[in-house]
Amino acid sequence: MKYPALGAFTLAIALPFTLLGQPSKPGSAKKTTPHKAAATEPTDSKQPASQSIMIVPNWLPPVNPIQPAATLLHDLVDTKLDVRFDWAKQWLLGTATVTVRPHFYPQTQLVLDAKGFDVKSVKLVMGGKEKTLNFQYDKRRLAITLDRAYARTEPYQVRIQYVAKPNELPTGGSAAIRASKGLYFINPLGTEKNKPRQLWTQGETEGSSCWFPTIDRPNQRMTQEISLTVEQQFKTLSNGLLVGSKKNNDGTRTDTWKQSLAHAPYLAMMAVGDFAVVNDSWHGKAVDYYVEPQNAADARPLFGRTPQMLEFFSKKLGMEFPWEKYSQVVVRDYISGAMENTTATVHGTEMTMKTRRQLLDGNSDDVIAHELIHQWFGDLVTAESWSNLPLNEAFANYGEYLWNEFKYGRDAADLWSQKQAALYFEEAQSKREPLVRYRYADKEDMFDRHSYQKGGQVLHMLRSYVGDDAFFTALNRYLTEHKFSAVELAELRMTFEEVTGEDLMWFFDQWFLQRGHPTVAVAHSYADGKVTLRVVQKQDTLYQPVYRLPVTVTTWVNDKPTDHRIVVTKANQTFQLPASQKPALVQFDSDKTLLAELTEEKSQEELVYQFYHARNFQSKTQAIAELKPKVGDLGVSSMMRNALNDSFWGVRVAAAEGLRRYRGPEGGAVRKDLERVATTDKDSRVRAATIATLSAFQNEDYGRVYTQALNDSSYLVMGAAITALTKAPTVAAQPRIEGLRGEKNPVIVGALSTYFTLNGNLDQYQWYLAQLDDADAATLYQLLQDFGTYMLRIPAVERDKALKKMEQMARTNPHYEVRLGAYHGLRTLSSNMPALKTTLADIRSKEKDERLIGIYNLLQ
Repeated sequence: MKYPALGAFTLAIALPFTLLGQPSKPGSAKKTTPHKAAATEPTDSKQPASQSIMIVPNWLPPVNPIQPAATLLHDLVDTKLDVRFDWAKQWLLGTATVTVRPHFYPQTQLVLDAKGFDVKSVKLVMGGKEKTLNFQYDKRRLAITLDRAYARTEPYQVRIQYVAKPNELPTGGSAAIRASKGLYFINPLGTEKNKPRQLWTQGETEGSSCWFPTIDRPNQRMTQEISLTVEQQFKTLSNGLLVGSKKNNDGTRTDTWKQSLAHAPYLAMMAVGDFAVVNDSWHGKAVDYYVEPQNAADARPLFGRTPQMLEFFSKKLGMEFPWEKYSQVVVRDYISGAMENTTATVHGTEMTMKTRRQLLDGNSDDVIAHELIHQWFGDLVTAESWSNLPLNEAFANYGEYLWNEFKYGRDAADLWSQKQAALYFEEAQSKREPLVRYRYADKEDMFDRHSYQKGGQVLHMLRSYVGDDAFFTALNRYLTEHKFSAVELAELRMTFEEVTGEDLMWFFDQWFLQRGHPTVAVAHSYADGKVTLRVVQKQDTLYQPVYRLPVTVTTWVNDKPTDHRIVVTKANQTFQLPASQKPALVQFDSDKTLLAELTEEKSQEELVYQFYHARNFQSKTQAIAELKPKVGDLGVSSMMRNALNDSFWGVRVAAAEGLRRYRGPEGGAVRKDLERVATTDKDSRVRAATIATLSAFQNEDYGRVYTQALNDSSYLVMGAAITALTKAPTVAAQPRIEGLRGEKNPVIVGALSTYFTLNGNLDQYQWYLAQLDDADAATLYQLLQDFGTYMLRIPAVERDKALKKMEQMARTNPHYEVRLGAYHGLRTLSSNMPALKTTLADIRSKEKDERLIGIYNLLQ
């Protein structure tokens, strides 16, 4: 799937320039409800019963029901669809011809998933003839009574005429997918300004059965053919190849797309809209990019590395891209980040679309690579149940690492990895589940930072343990042996065991089948030619395992590193490592592959040495992060200044942030270095971060730097400059900032919103109102809160129109983060408009999203 939009939203609102660093300590949070154990000895009235009190961690989930893989009564073989659309009613009018065969036992009934349909007729198709069949339908499942018992050697066809009404389905969804109605009409009547008419589908998890009847389970596979009848001006896209296009007498056109290689039903897709199609190719296969016409010139800069990705993944996995073509389409109001439909990935505009200028601040390669490697892991080899979702998503997540490593270098890949680990650790503060979990309340619960971020990190550890040759040999065997089939975790484990010759149950058990992660404390000493290393696992082992941890420990003597491979197997363990003299540095997990909360006792001198001798990005930034409190020391500030010149931009960003509010003896030199970096660094992310650092120096005037940055080619740098000027606007900058009000870029809109909260007047009121219609969801989350603060500055009589709009957004906007932002904005205003408190209470009482209900309860 589904590149998780929530993760991107979190980063966008919380970490505009900051590199994710050290995780917090999730193990420290505890529930206070005691569980009482039974008394172990008889008691009398004079002696209170003895009790043992067990404190339950707040991250321990409730016991949920077992969720087995779906039982196979029938096997899907093929689905043919003939569909047209009623845009005014937002209906799909369809005819589905479904070919099935009994899986093993004879069957007299076929049950299909079909959600929210009007079923017109069901017929058996035999030798060109049709026979009407009886059926029962409860708006969820279509139970068809067959004319006789069919054996597993007898495939048969049923033809169903139906109308799909997705808007009449109940809402649902998860953090990764905001709704579950399968088929979405965007601006169907063409009444919304600046928004095209489109329709698109989202099948994962089980949304395909909202627009065609099927057995909507991930352990099914089918070939398919979809004929879409649309207005002439529209382009269509579906799985497989376009095998026919026919103009009709009524002014419409029917396009027929055929998927000749079998895939799971949740991967079926359609998209219809006024798209520009930019053509590319790879090994003779079409590689096409569908974008809105105004973005046609940006399609190739954005997606143009796709053929190189196809080449890279094909060679890395030892298996050429297996499908007929590969297309990518960008759509409006997408409910997820992106989705890896077979041969035809859907991208949400907010997640992926960037103009050439926006690409100066970073591309969309992560999401593009994520969805592309899914064509192997998820589409070609599919998890048999949602319990096994990490077999799809962990590999897609790790595909991002592999592409970064290949294209942008190990430092870039390790920065990506550091961010992923931090996202997992953040979630682990309140939730710890096995990666592969056979108990969950809802299948959507699987789409979390465990399945994605933790899963990718676990695969990285597996690669480190077995070595590159074995890792990629095993992946090739796994894909080759299980292509076009559904799998569970044991099959991945057995493949790695066959390749390596080692029983790897210990690894798969502790990392995939048990919850949590290790919390490790390391200390070392030197005496008599030996380094004594003490390793303590401090995690709560009542609910998490004592881990087996193969790690590399590196000692540096006379600037020469020596690697020692050790295996930690106990909660408290001591190792002795030979060393001819006291090492300048002893580094546990020097490869930085271990997913653990790690604390090492190191002196300031050791950390400075680590920075200069580190062999990877994480070691450098660890030294920077841990030495921030000591930045006033001359040796540390010298190290930070050197880091500002590091070859990798991520280290330079970390250094700039490490010098924030510097008050040491090198004040003038440090400020001069920062000013140089803010104005001349070749990477816009470094310039933006350094401007943010300069703005934190009190009683310093860098207005010239900020004003100059307003003309930067980078939106990120411009946004940082506007934010810096918020608390100290300059006369020279004010007209330039006012001149940016026409910009639509989210970074600029967000920065202007913050600026106007402190420096605005009634003149900006219409600007805010316009943004409420045009801004994306992540921007609106911040902007609505700023708008509440801004309106405190304007006369109450002017607020009415905005209040109505904000209330509507707080109640009905489809994006939960927008509803939350509007609620926050109204809550700010309620401080001097008490009547709004009644409105807020009513909004709380009618909210159905559990995430928002929880937040609202905390805010009361």
